[in-house]
Amino acid sequence: MEVKIGVLHAPREIVLESGQTPEEVERVVAEALAGKSQLLSLVDQHGRKVLVPADRLAYVELGEAAPRKVGFGAL
Repeated sequence: MEVKIGVLHAPREIVLESGQTPEEVERVVAEALAGKSQLLSLVDQHGRKVLVPADRLAYVELGEAAPRKVGFGAL
């Protein structure tokens, strides 16, 4: 699943492919925004952890992963 995270005062968004379910990601984001944790912590498909301070979150967008195109065929 693709997750896009907007961070306040940052020119670019963070984009990662997560193996977590949309419900798990939504729960973690809700906990960070409710003040239950200081950091939003997500793990991507390669096992790398992404940490974002909860007070710097602008938005979190959840979506399906786009299939990767292979080859030189017409678009």
